[in-house]
Amino acid sequence: MRIAVGADHAGWELKSAVIAWLTGKHIPHLDVSPEPPDPNDDYPDSAAAVARSVAGGESDFGIVICGTGVGSCITANKIPGVRAALCTDTFSARHSRLHNNANVLCLGGRVLGPCLALDIVETWLNTAFSGEPRHQRRLDKLARLECEGDA
Repeated sequence: MRIAVGADHAGWELKSAVIAWLTGKHIPHLDVSPEPPDPNDDYPDSAAAVARSVAGGESDFGIVICGTGVGSCITANKIPGVRAALCTDTFSARHSRLHNNANVLCLGGRVLGPCLALDIVETWLNTAFSGEPRHQRRLDKLARLECEGDA
């Protein structure tokens, strides 16, 4: 498992905690954030880089962090093949994987404290897609929606 991680300036501090946690758990990761953080950077840049890494198969999953997580979630979901979920609690994190097979986790650096954020990350990474037919049927419908733009 390889995780792409990216953050804008508002998510930089939380991203550092996530990277440290991944490193401590010996989980391979790729940090796509600019170094050093730039107060004028834009969340679409890091979110798109993470989403493209996941969609292109370079990474299995992604974690994007901006101020609220909302902008990064909107951005990541623009990339075909990405199912990004904004999670602010472990219940949503678990079900975004279990039911929706989310492959990008979005977090708000100005919304979540590091302890809760790391609980969310751990829950999200440790939950597998259920594969239940009703959930797969819904994912198939999402995939067809992505193709409508190609028509």
